[in-house]
Amino acid sequence: MSEKTNKLRELPLDELRKQLNDAREELMKLRFQQATGELTDTSRLRHTRRHIARLLTILRERERAGEGGMA
Repeated sequence: MSEKTNKLRELPLDELRKQLNDAREELMKLRFQQATGELTDTSRLRHTRRHIARLLTILRERERAGEGGMA
């Protein structure tokens, strides 16, 4: 695993959700910039999508771990 992923795994649940919301807002802004022709660094779209996927994966892992512990 990368250092970035390990650092995200150490964050509290609230911070992960906040980062997810921020990343989704950033993706929306980037898409708007791309549509209007203002976006020059298109790699930011891919980076942001992957960051969102990484956050969702970590959130889902925690959710499953919590459910597994209760059963």
